[in-house]
Amino acid sequence: MTKAFLDRPPESQEITKYDREHMKLYFRLLDAASEGADWQEAVSILFGLNADLEPVRARHVYDTHLARARWMTEQGYRKLARESLH
Repeated sequence: MTKAFLDRPPESQEITKYDREHMKLYFRLLDAASEGADWQEAVSILFGLNADLEPVRARHVYDTHLARARWMTEQGYRKLARESLH
């Protein structure tokens, strides 16, 4: 299970403190999605949520964090690269 998480990661065009704290989670989500893992199993393992008991919340948490993880791979990494150069 990951560190304390929000039901929805912050929406920002910048990398947030939350993103930095949950980078490992984002990688694990991306790996699970690319391997075709069942979202309910992933949300259980990574967030400790039971999709049978909280289906709407579990799906929302999964979808929003996966979207943020994808943003990090498509745009956020550029910001990280620029930061490491300075």
